[in-house]
Amino acid sequence: MAPIRDLEKSDSRRAMLSNAIKAIAFKKQQAPKTPFEKGDEVEVASQEYGYIGSYYTATIVSSVGAYHYRVKYKTLLTDDESAPLEEIVTVGEIRSVPPQHPEINFRLYGIVDAFDNDGWWLGFITGRIGTKYIVYFPTTADEVAYPPEVLRFHQEWYNGKWVFSY
Repeated sequence: MAPIRDLEKSDSRRAMLSNAIKAIAFKKQQAPKTPFEKGDEVEVASQEYGYIGSYYTATIVSSVGAYHYRVKYKTLLTDDESAPLEEIVTVGEIRSVPPQHPEINFRLYGIVDAFDNDGWWLGFITGRIGTKYIVYFPTTADEVAYPPEVLRFHQEWYNGKWVFSY
């Protein structure tokens, strides 16, 4: 059994990371210096209750005024599942697709995105079982084990550069 002091540190770190992730999930995306163009691949950050903290890959279909874009999702379908879902989103919900990093050496408390339910979900690693990593999602209070192939390091667009959130 772990000493009480170690458990308190663990709880404190979980609370701190949970608050940091919630702040990331609820913030507007920082727009790039140049506007998105038709055909650009982007990620749309959901601001819908139950989906906050998730990102969905889409393609820009068109610009709709100065601050809105029509996007077509790659993984989300219409209600009848006959075609990719299209919708108009604000510039504050869109970000470029972050670069991929082939390294899959994840660490305890590392902030990651897990691909699940058609999108990337923001969380942090709380443990490991065999080859799977346990990820806690503060915005939904779920904890799920994932193989490393569906995880990526979380990155944020900040001052014109991608930065890691860990």
